[in-house]
Amino acid sequence: MPKMPRWMDEAVIARDQSAAPRPAKVSQPGSGARAARVGRPSGAGADAVRSGPGLVSDAARGAMVEGLRRTGIADPQVLQAVLAVPRHAFVEQALSSRAYEDVALPIGHAQTISRPFTVARMIEIAAARLEPGVRSQANVLEIGTGCGYQAAVLAQLFGQVVSIERIRGLHERARANLRVFRLANLRLVFGDGVDGVPQAAPYDIILAAAAGERIPDSWLEQMKVGGRLVAPVSGPKGQALHLVERTGSEHWQLTVLDAVRFVPLRGGTA
Repeated sequence: MPKMPRWMDEAVIARDQSAAPRPAKVSQPGSGARAARVGRPSGAGADAVRSGPGLVSDAARGAMVEGLRRTGIADPQVLQAVLAVPRHAFVEQALSSRAYEDVALPIGHAQTISRPFTVARMIEIAAARLEPGVRSQANVLEIGTGCGYQAAVLAQLFGQVVSIERIRGLHERARANLRVFRLANLRLVFGDGVDGVPQAAPYDIILAAAAGERIPDSWLEQMKVGGRLVAPVSGPKGQALHLVERTGSEHWQLTVLDAVRFVPLRGGTA
């Protein structure tokens, strides 16, 4: 079998003009040596967290989701998943009044929680080929847990979600944030996200929240045939979102999508 990087030589490359480039910084990648289940299913994750003082979270969250719809997010299941997760539960209390703005917000460790549009856009792209019934059985890997927000959204849609974080402080914060949601289908892992999580592979979907100069071979190897990977990649003209589809045991197809701005992909743990 040829070395994995040769998948690029056979790629089909096309720029998607359907969405305007709207840059946003998002959290740094996660990682994978130690794993922990988040909890048991409650069936109503959004109801498990009360609104912060002075924040009418249900109305604000509904307005945010309607804004995503107007901006171009069309998948009703993705919109419903975003609606189900109270974003204010994942940001600092001092920033809770801004939780439902379409902006990235700091979460410590020089990292940010992604814009809601960025979260919804990446999930919509990744899930585009999966029928609703198949989605409920899909195995998903998230590279970069951050504060846990996107992991919670993913857990609303897919059968099993593994989320990996390289910064211990963020890993622990995500565990604390997610505990109240009691999501039995979500597993958090601490370690080097560049390596992926081979123990739980193969994956139907892989999403990355940090930009490297190339997509690691480990991620490509851990995709199912028919699986999709969405990740930002840095190039001479800046960063762009890349969609990789595994079309055969030794073949991957690449499509270059929106211009984006993510934090750098780093290896190791911190």
